[in-house]
Amino acid sequence: MNDDVESVLNELIETSIDGERGFMKAAEDAHDAELKSLFTQCARRCREGIAELQSQVRAQGARPETSGSAAGALHRGWISIREAFSSRDDKAILEECERGEDYAKAVYKKGLGKDLPADIRAMVERQYQGVIANHDRVRNLRDRYRATVS
Repeated sequence: MNDDVESVLNELIETSIDGERGFMKAAEDAHDAELKSLFTQCARRCREGIAELQSQVRAQGARPETSGSAAGALHRGWISIREAFSSRDDKAILEECERGEDYAKAVYKKGLGKDLPADIRAMVERQYQGVIANHDRVRNLRDRYRATVS
């Protein structure tokens, strides 16, 4: 596997692992049943994406990432999510989840800017569309929560 392709896929794996962890934490700490369900679904989608990315790296004879990183988590906004959870405020949790998804969108977009084989590009593009969908669902709920809290 081309080192650039392997690097892109492994960065996406790390990002997705951090996202899965953040969404699982959000599901644990959210009060609203709709949010718990949303966050659980988002975590499941991240897990599915991780497995697909790892499989692709293995198929190319390389070693996939198996964990997120502390530095990556910081950049992805998931560390700051702890502060939101300490207030146990669903709006704040949504805001932090959106921040994490903003970062994930940027990582996927950067990856799509690289020279990827057509099959891998198609997989990354499909996952990117899933990240956008997660982001938009979280953002729309956040906006709804802002309107009711204000």
